[in-house]
Amino acid sequence: QVQLVESGGGLVQPGGSLRLSCAASGRFFGINAMGWYRQPPGKQRELVATIVNGGTRNYADSVKGRFTVSRDNAKNTVYLQMNSLKPEDTAVYYCNAAISVLAGSLFNYWGQGTQVTVSS
Repeated sequence: QVQLVESGGGLVQPGGSLRLSCAASGRFFGINAMGWYRQPPGKQRELVATIVNGGTRNYADSVKGRFTVSRDNAKNTVYLQMNSLKPEDTAVYYCNAAISVLAGSLFNYWGQGTQVTVSS
């Protein structure tokens, strides 16, 4: 069974930094896109950043220039480096990955979520 396990959330002051990690485990053929979404309090889940297997990255406008998504394919892990954090970045952050568990098929998986709180 495939699992995505996140780590790295917490409480940080405005202007601070955090690094989130998400590792995929289980039996699968490969991972296509990986990325991060977030759900602020009282709002819908939204895209933060994605990175495909070839390395192309996509960011939400609200985080461009502050957040960096990267991945280590050997470790099946995706990272989110968050700098210059703002109170509006407060949310539960979810890891997402499109994983091939059957030849020719991709399935969408989610992590359990990790809380990021930006507050003084």
